[in-house]
Amino acid sequence: MSKASANLNIMIKAARKASRNLLRDFGEVENLQVSSKSAGDFVSKADIKAESIIYTELKEARPNYGWLGEESTEEEGKDPTRRWIVDPLDGTSNFLHGIPHWAISIGLEYKKDIISGIIYDPIKDEMFTAEKGQGAWLNDRRIRVSDRANMIEMLFATGMPFGEKQGLDTTLSELARVMPKCAGVRRHGAAALDLAYVAAGRLDGYWERNLNAWDIAAGLLIARESGALIESLDSMRSPLETGNLVCANNKIFKNLSALLRDS
Repeated sequence: MSKASANLNIMIKAARKASRNLLRDFGEVENLQVSSKSAGDFVSKADIKAESIIYTELKEARPNYGWLGEESTEEEGKDPTRRWIVDPLDGTSNFLHGIPHWAISIGLEYKKDIISGIIYDPIKDEMFTAEKGQGAWLNDRRIRVSDRANMIEMLFATGMPFGEKQGLDTTLSELARVMPKCAGVRRHGAAALDLAYVAAGRLDGYWERNLNAWDIAAGLLIARESGALIESLDSMRSPLETGNLVCANNKIFKNLSALLRDS
């Protein structure tokens, strides 16, 4: 990749350090002590430990930056314009079931805009990175969205409500409109990797609702820097604020968005 900034190198170092514990715990997943947060939504000791490692690394390097993490209390930094947005283990349910599809996501926000982002998949040793205006990268290779233009050849991803979460009717309605017109829809269970896969051209598009900022902060930048178009599904506000989004290459974005909004 192009020469990384000091902040991006700090993020990469923190993710790699946290990943060592996660990989060790993933190898012994059946022995993990798991506590239930809500139906179908679990948090493990591995999750909390990974966030602690990332927090320590980032705060030691940049003590004045704010912090927003999935498993800890939000903090406003002495520098109110900058904050880290961190998901230490995106795809926790996959992790706890022994499914090798999960990642670490770290975004850096400056004045409400994500300027640096990394998504690290330790199982495959895939490090997706981006800095604003510098393009998107997978390890040392520049990545771009797919060039497909025919929807019937396209592969999309989405999320689905689980447990007692609301929104199943909306999701089923969206699937009913999209699935007959494409090559397939996947539900991988890791929003950060869905965005990274659109960036890398593995998926042609992705949509989901009711996401948290830490799920998508890094992925929004990586996808945009790869050439993807992204909007909130039902608002002019940023997907980081609304928690819902549609993301796709520029050849299909308008058509996919229209299908999803045809409620």
